[in-house]
Amino acid sequence: MNFGAIIIGDELLSGKRTDRHFAKIAELLAQRGLRLSWVEYLGDDRVRIAAALTRSLAAGDVVFSFGGIGNTPDDQTRQAAADALGVELVLHPDAEREIRARFGDQINDVRLLLGTFPRGVDIVPNPFNRIPGFSVRDHYFVPGFPQMAHPMVEWALDSFYADLFHRHPKVEKAFLLTGANSYESALLDLMERVVADFPTLRLFSLPSISDDGQRRHLELGVEGESGLVDQAMASIRQEVERRGISWQWRP
Repeated sequence: MNFGAIIIGDELLSGKRTDRHFAKIAELLAQRGLRLSWVEYLGDDRVRIAAALTRSLAAGDVVFSFGGIGNTPDDQTRQAAADALGVELVLHPDAEREIRARFGDQINDVRLLLGTFPRGVDIVPNPFNRIPGFSVRDHYFVPGFPQMAHPMVEWALDSFYADLFHRHPKVEKAFLLTGANSYESALLDLMERVVADFPTLRLFSLPSISDDGQRRHLELGVEGESGLVDQAMASIRQEVERRGISWQWRP
């Protein structure tokens, strides 16, 4: 099962605020032996958000959508989700109960807009202030505030996907290669061989250049099942030594 994230907000694209969701969702998934497959950043554009949700709903991925579920005019995610689902927005009874419990005698129609969601969804509880998000078809819509959103994501993972946790524990190992032939194009044939010999592993190569431009490094490694990773790394080591390339284990 693939996990994705949609991170929404004009303020992120303009640079007024720095995204704090990408690193956190990757961390929360990794803690549970899972991996983020993709992430998409979008502004507060109802048409674009609806198009992205239409694609992700059709793909069947588990998706966490951050931001845009408030009640101000620039919050477009609730409306976009309704468009993608082909339903109207309605006041969700469970959301209404949570919001009324939160505000008590200070409740009003504007605050109840916070519980107006696409028809047929379920709520995602918000332990921070009881203003819920909503979920439908493995899509979880949470606020843009990290202190609210991240516990809500953890709740969804632990409530509905615990059977996937650490099902196939993975390890990652890599060499740091240096020397005249330690650039990607010179090692392309080796990489292709590793991919062919170990199709269930994820190979990665990350080149870097020193600040003065004089030294090249290549981080070359694989991720996957422990025994296969060790076999692949032994194969890589044998070949880079044959080619006279200096190596060390990546710290």
